[in-house]
Amino acid sequence: MHNSTKIVSILLDSLPYIRFFRGSKIVIKYGGAAQINPELKEQFAMDIVMLYMLGIKPIIVHGGGKRINELLDSLKIHSEFVDGFRITSIDALRIVEMVLSGEINKEITAFLNHHGVNALGISGKDASLFKAIPKANGKYGYTGEIIETRGEVIDNLLSQNLIPVIAPIACGDEAGHPGFNINADSAASAIAIASKAKRAIFLTDTIGVLDNQGEILESLNLEQTQALIKDGTIKGGMIPKVEACLECISKGVEKAHIIDGRIPHSLLLELFTSSGIGTEFTLE
Repeated sequence: MHNSTKIVSILLDSLPYIRFFRGSKIVIKYGGAAQINPELKEQFAMDIVMLYMLGIKPIIVHGGGKRINELLDSLKIHSEFVDGFRITSIDALRIVEMVLSGEINKEITAFLNHHGVNALGISGKDASLFKAIPKANGKYGYTGEIIETRGEVIDNLLSQNLIPVIAPIACGDEAGHPGFNINADSAASAIAIASKAKRAIFLTDTIGVLDNQGEILESLNLEQTQALIKDGTIKGGMIPKVEACLECISKGVEKAHIIDGRIPHSLLLELFTSSGIGTEFTLE
C-alpha cells in the first residue's frame, strides 16, 4: 500500500507540469551517451512515448559525431573541430550525410516506432526544411549556417500525430549543390524557433554549465551567459550548445535547457519535477 500511495503522490506532484506542457512543442537535441548506451536509448524512447501519450509534441534533432568520427578514421578522411564546429571537406560531407541521414536517423526512427509511437525520419534537405550558406564565409568548409527553416514542414507532420526525427543536413542555395553539414545544436535551435516551441532541451554528456569551481549553474539569463562566454568560463564544445540556447531564448522560445543525458529518464526529470536537472536559460 505504501508504494502505491507513493506512486499516486508522484503522479499528483507532476500534474501541474503535465497541464502546463500539454499541447506544447518540445524540441529535443538528442546526442552523446544517450544516443549510444543501450539502456539510455531505451529510457530515452520511453520518455518520448510518455511525452507523446501526455499530449506533448516532441520534435527530435539528432547528432552522430562519434559514429561519423569512427567512419572517417577508418576511411582515413581527415576532419577536425575548431571552436566546437567540424571542418567539413567534400569527402567528409558525403560520409556525414550517409551516417546521419541514412543510418542514425533511420535507426532512431525505427526504435521509436517499435516503442509504439509514429515517428518519421527526415533530413534538412527534405522539403527544403533547412537552407544554409557556408559558415563564417567558408572557414569550416561544407559546414553551414542555416538561413531559412520551413517551420510549416514540422507543423504538417505534427498535425498528423507524427514525431519528426531530423538529421542536421541542409540544402545549399543552388541547384545541384551537395548541401551542408549543420551542427546539431544549431539545427535544434533553428527548429525550436521556427516551430514556436515552448522548450528546447539539449542532451549532453555533462551535468550542465559549470562555474570556475566546477559547480553547476542551475539558471542563467542572457546577460550572465554572455559574460561567462566572454571571460572563458564557457569554452570549447560547450560554446555551440550555449549559443544555441541563447539563440532560442532570444527569438521566442520560453526556456532552453542543457541537461545530462547520462541520467536515466533525464527528460522527464527536467520537465516534470520542481528541481529539474542541468542548466536552464532564460531571457531575463
